[in-house]
Amino acid sequence: MTHHTSTQTSTETSSATGTDVTVIGLGLMGRALADAVLTAGHRVTVWNRTAAKAEGLVSRGARLADSVESAVLASPVSIVCVSDYASLQQAFASVSGDLDGRVLVNLTSGDPEQARELARWADQAGAHTLDGAIMAVPSTIGTADAIILLSGSGTAFETHQPLLAALGDATFLGDDHGLAALYDVAGLSVMWGVLNAWLQGVALLSTAGVDASAFTPFAAQVAQETVGWLPGYADQVDRGSFTPDDATIATHAGGIAHLVRVSEELGVDAELPRLFGSVAARAIAAGHADRSYPALIEQLAPGSRAS
Repeated sequence: MTHHTSTQTSTETSSATGTDVTVIGLGLMGRALADAVLTAGHRVTVWNRTAAKAEGLVSRGARLADSVESAVLASPVSIVCVSDYASLQQAFASVSGDLDGRVLVNLTSGDPEQARELARWADQAGAHTLDGAIMAVPSTIGTADAIILLSGSGTAFETHQPLLAALGDATFLGDDHGLAALYDVAGLSVMWGVLNAWLQGVALLSTAGVDASAFTPFAAQVAQETVGWLPGYADQVDRGSFTPDDATIATHAGGIAHLVRVSEELGVDAELPRLFGSVAARAIAAGHADRSYPALIEQLAPGSRAS
């Protein structure tokens, strides 16, 4: 099968149908990414360790590369989405030589330092990298519902923004290659915080025969009201000023203790609210009882502006 050579530039590989792009890794998410750029009219090269997964894409016009190196050299931009960084390193072990200004968009989940290490490797090979986090499920890729966070080369993001927009709502966070991965885990913290708190409420109300579906509208209302507090609380954290205008940490601690007590009395696991309480207790012991709730940031991030 014929591939573009490594001497082609971004200009030479452009056409009326779009900018050439390679997609490496054809799991559920990788196939969704490749499908999105095909649908947007881009010429696509694909590679996967199991070539059979490329059949549907090839039938739609994608080109199948016989190696990772030939796949990367086929296009000015390569989108990489494999299972983990170990798989990424294994796949790219065969890639050597000058990558000639090519762009690697890594959408493989990993931690910030792994993203920075990949950027250093790519830089030595002459490539530019964007590291990304996909905050979406495969079925939403190619729509505005697919949030894709990217960090790294700002020039690469600006140059290839139309291509990246074909994947979803692509947002550039900054030049630190590890920032997208850090946003990813921070977002997961919020997600699991909400889900686990909702489950705690479901467990409590189940002792009175209340179904989860009956509780959920009320839970959503509480969650939405709480979200409304975040901008003001964020301002307090950023300024390092925690004057309470609603309730003090001591007041919150009393409410948490009540939640723990009721949970225990009803035979509901109280580990989660006890954890909340332990953070508040540390703040009170440090002399912050009369501050507002966001002052707990000091307990979670020593060296923050809270003092």
